[in-house]
Amino acid sequence: MPPYITEQKLVEFISSALLEDVGNGDHTSLSAIAASQQGKAQLIFKDKGTIAGMAMAKKIFEVVDPTLKMELFKKDGDSVNFGDIGLIVSGNVHAILKAERLVLNCLQRMSGIATLTQQYISAIKHTKAKLLDTRKTTPNFRLAEKWAVAIGGGHNHRYGLYDMILLKDNHIDYAGGVSQAIKASKKYLFDNQLDLKIEVEVRNLQELEIAMAEGGLYRIMLDNMNLLDMNQAVSMVNGKIPLEASGGVTLNTIAAIAETGVDYISVGALTHSVKSMDISLKACK
Repeated sequence: MPPYITEQKLVEFISSALLEDVGNGDHTSLSAIAASQQGKAQLIFKDKGTIAGMAMAKKIFEVVDPTLKMELFKKDGDSVNFGDIGLIVSGNVHAILKAERLVLNCLQRMSGIATLTQQYISAIKHTKAKLLDTRKTTPNFRLAEKWAVAIGGGHNHRYGLYDMILLKDNHIDYAGGVSQAIKASKKYLFDNQLDLKIEVEVRNLQELEIAMAEGGLYRIMLDNMNLLDMNQAVSMVNGKIPLEASGGVTLNTIAAIAETGVDYISVGALTHSVKSMDISLKACK
């Protein structure tokens, strides 16, 4: 698992999500089904793609009721087709139904993200470029969405505002320019004895020259540059510092971007424009 996935964070997320959904009780199940009733349910995939969220689903069932028993037939990263069975859960029916929607919500969205991530990776597999996600995630669901990108074979960019300095256009404009923003960031890190990487976004080749002259950077992001400028940027840098392309990247454009020779390509669409996979949990014998 990625380092940001810890037992504590998983349990906190699951507990908060269950509280949102269950509130003071699942009154439908409480009214219609005997509290002691036992049963089984199977997870059925209704789409083709890459699974993400099986470990999450297992943990949700465990948090809801540790006595539930699970048979897992698929694992995170596996490919599935319509009709495949992912798992069978058995035990108290109230517990199964309490967990059902959270399990499906997580699996459906995470699997959609992993599937889309794989499609983007397939489009650039003939190049050296690595695929990155962004912070364009659903509030309070970033842990699951970035986890899904990693399961799909992508790479996680910074997790939040606290684990890296990324000087974007607004920071640069407010600071008075690329040089001023970089100098101020270096001073801030020194004054506060912080060991954080610095990445700076540049919008044209002139800003790229300034950033390179300042030095001490972890990576330079080429923001919404055209292919001609990206090719020129790769030549200018000549391998001295990793370059990341960003801005409006799609499945139709990513191959040409990767072929310029950039090292990374960040794609917000991995998490903000994804179609969830169709998955059901159905009672079975």
